[in-house]
Amino acid sequence: MRITGAVLEEIGRDGPYAETRPITISELELDPPGPDEVLVRIETAGLCHSDLSVVDGNRPRPTPMLLGHEAAGIVEEVGSNEVNRGETDLPTGRRVVMTFQPRCGECRSCRTDGLVPCEPGSLANNAGTMLTGGSRLRRDGQRVHHHLGVSGFATYAVVDRRSVVPVDDDVPPEVAAVLGCAVLTGGGALLNVGRPRPGDTLAVVGLGGVGMAALLTALGEADVEVVAVDTMDDKRARALELGAHRALAPDEAVAEGVLADVVIEAAGSARAFETAVDLTGPGGRTVTVGLPAPDARAAVSPLGLVAQGRSIIGSYLGSAVPRRDIPLFVDRWREGRLPVAELVSARIALPEVNRAMDELAAGRAVRQLVAFDGGDR
Repeated sequence: MRITGAVLEEIGRDGPYAETRPITISELELDPPGPDEVLVRIETAGLCHSDLSVVDGNRPRPTPMLLGHEAAGIVEEVGSNEVNRGETDLPTGRRVVMTFQPRCGECRSCRTDGLVPCEPGSLANNAGTMLTGGSRLRRDGQRVHHHLGVSGFATYAVVDRRSVVPVDDDVPPEVAAVLGCAVLTGGGALLNVGRPRPGDTLAVVGLGGVGMAALLTALGEADVEVVAVDTMDDKRARALELGAHRALAPDEAVAEGVLADVVIEAAGSARAFETAVDLTGPGGRTVTVGLPAPDARAAVSPLGLVAQGRSIIGSYLGSAVPRRDIPLFVDRWREGRLPVAELVSARIALPEVNRAMDELAAGRAVRQLVAFDGGDR
């Protein structure tokens, strides 16, 4: 079938991307779903720093690549399966959340309860293939790579069934899309790793989509003081609007002696990581989810960790198991404890994706969403 999608032609071009245009809107051929795969009509897709990190070259991937890893849509077709003969928990018409870290369920990493990413899933993501190998995308007869097993910046996608989680019809597509990355990463880091207790102070360093999701999740906890930390005035103001108890610039937070029991670092820079460690109190936990450049280095005092019993923990995708955790976040959303829609800072059309990458690079965006009208076959 023919689809329309946003294809990254070359990594590492200089910005502004609205002028250099590393991403083109292309017509592509999409193969039908194979065994244990589904065809999804994309309804909404979110732009994340993980997309930008491929565009700017911080996360090298093979090109051309159809971008997008945070998305939601409707199952339109289910591939054959010799075991269940087509019977599936993903019937046509079901809304699904896309997840960019599929889990095979069999490797050693999949037995860590979310702590370590799936080994075959990570290999496939790095190679730009499906979990079971190969590509389902072509343009003018040439292969186009998949982005993190999703490639959601398109009218349709074929994905492995382990890359989607079904949700009920009452979950709007804009909420469903953001659950798959921003909430799963930020909220998951808080609940799966940070685990604040009543009376604790929580600090969030970096108020992009992931950091704001961690903040919103923390505000749904009982008796937790939430401190928002960011370099940008408007993001700190927005955090206060959402309910943060304090909002400070990084230097202000350090100067005021903020010491938190749990600190979530979601900025993805060495300086933000150092700030997060500085704000972690005795016995506290620094949970780092940001993805800095591969050559980034940070300075940390080992003595401060030992003498004060502090710990630093890395958390990829919020140390989440998507099929377990997404329904839990849906429950919080239904209860009014997780206003996911508040993360949306702009809605754009697919042809605006280069300009939207500029907004991400400038730090002005929280979550920009692309809405689709269903495309055509």
